[in-house]
Amino acid sequence: QVQLQESGPGLVKPSQTLSLTCTVSGGAITANYVGWSWIRQPPGKGLEWIAFIANTGGTDYSPSLKSRTSISRDMSKNQFTLHLSSVTPEDTAVYYCARRNFYSGGYYYDYWGQGTQVTVSS
Repeated sequence: QVQLQESGPGLVKPSQTLSLTCTVSGGAITANYVGWSWIRQPPGKGLEWIAFIANTGGTDYSPSLKSRTSISRDMSKNQFTLHLSSVTPEDTAVYYCARRNFYSGGYYYDYWGQGTQVTVSS
């Protein structure tokens, strides 16, 4: 059973960089046909995809957040990390990490972390 666990600060000051780590257990982040994403949900709004890192290390970013976002991985720890710079109160959200499972027709998210609340406030 694959499990994902987010970790990071619950409170970040405006203009700082938010760093969140997702620790994966029960499956390698380099496994075939999977990749890993960060997704967030601001209060009262829907889910917003932020970034993706493939099992090969390739990355992709939401165009609206690309200038402030980076995603990386540590294969030795089976973790991947999100960095979001210059945060504002609009970045307040529950942040999730999730596994993207690929099939011939596309992909779906089959495993999610429980989510971590991040509040941007001075």
